[in-house]
This record gives sequence, C-alpha cells and structure tokens, in this order.
Amino acid sequence: MPRHNPYRILVSAVLSTRTQDPVTASAARRLFAHAPDAGRLARLRPTQISQLIYPVGFYRTKSRMLNRLGRAICTENGGRVPDTIEELLTLPGVGRKVANIVLSQAFGRPAIAVDTHVQRISNRLGLVCTTRPIETERGLARILPTAYQAEWNRLIVALGQTICRPTKPRCPVCPVPHLCEQRGVA
Repeated sequence: MPRHNPYRILVSAVLSTRTQDPVTASAARRLFAHAPDAGRLARLRPTQISQLIYPVGFYRTKSRMLNRLGRAICTENGGRVPDTIEELLTLPGVGRKVANIVLSQAFGRPAIAVDTHVQRISNRLGLVCTTRPIETERGLARILPTAYQAEWNRLIVALGQTICRPTKPRCPVCPVPHLCEQRGVA
C-alpha cells in the first residue's frame, strides 16, 4: 500500500532533477493544479506543461517527457505508478535516482537514491570509495541497514545543502565529525 501519492512523488522527482527545491515545489504545485493525475497530465500539451513548470531546469525537455510519462502510466500501467525498479525504469524520464525516490518515498521500500550530495558525502564519510552513482548505490546497499536506506537521500541532501557543501564544507559545525574520514576535504 502506498505511503504517499506515487504519482505526485514521481512527477516531483522528475521536476527536481537539476533544479533547486523551492523552484521544484512551486512548479509542482502549479502543475498538480492542472494535472492532479496521470490522465490529465497526458491530456496537457507540452507547451502548456512548459508554462506551468517554468523555470525548472530543462523545462522544455521535461514538459515533453512529462506528457509522455502521463501517457505511459495510463496506457502501459493501467493508470498506476509501478512499484518495482524494473517497471519504473521503463517510464520516460525515469532513471535510477528517480525510481529509487519513488520506491522509498511512495512505497516505503528500502531504496537508495543517489544524487550529487549522496555521491559526494558518502565518499567523504568513507562509507564508499566510488565514482559512479550505481557503484555508490550498491556500496551503500551493502552497508546500510535496510531500515535506514529509504531515508538516506533525504538526510544526506539536507546535510549537503547546509553543512557538507561541495566546496568549503563547514566541518566545525558538522553533527557527525567523529564518523567522517573527510576524504577530499582540504
């Protein structure tokens, strides 16, 4: 049984790629006012979607992708968002990060969404020594208890946005310095 609305989580996750959270949130609100379900999303023209989601990153490309996504959910999945990684990855605009966000946030499954924050900080902490997101996902899946996997992305993104930044990390105010190897920190 879904914990949260899988459609809204999926669309929001697609919108969020290469876009800051406040921009994503306002674009998602505008879009959901016109497309509260996949059927209505499929009926919107890409130009309408573009106007609703601007200024998210790559909004023109995402508008076409979201239209195709709505159609795929309706025609190939009976109007429901799939609940397996294999099925999610067949949808337009859905890669591993988005699929894992949907699995963890909508369906409460242990899944690790790897974005730039998770990639950087997991390496900095010394939990993994990887260069590719899929390697990081697999490495973390081996060492993180399943109870923590669904929340890892949310927690690490918050840490990465406020303290463990790409340049000039704020190590003196870090809540977990005793757990960190500070790999790559000057």
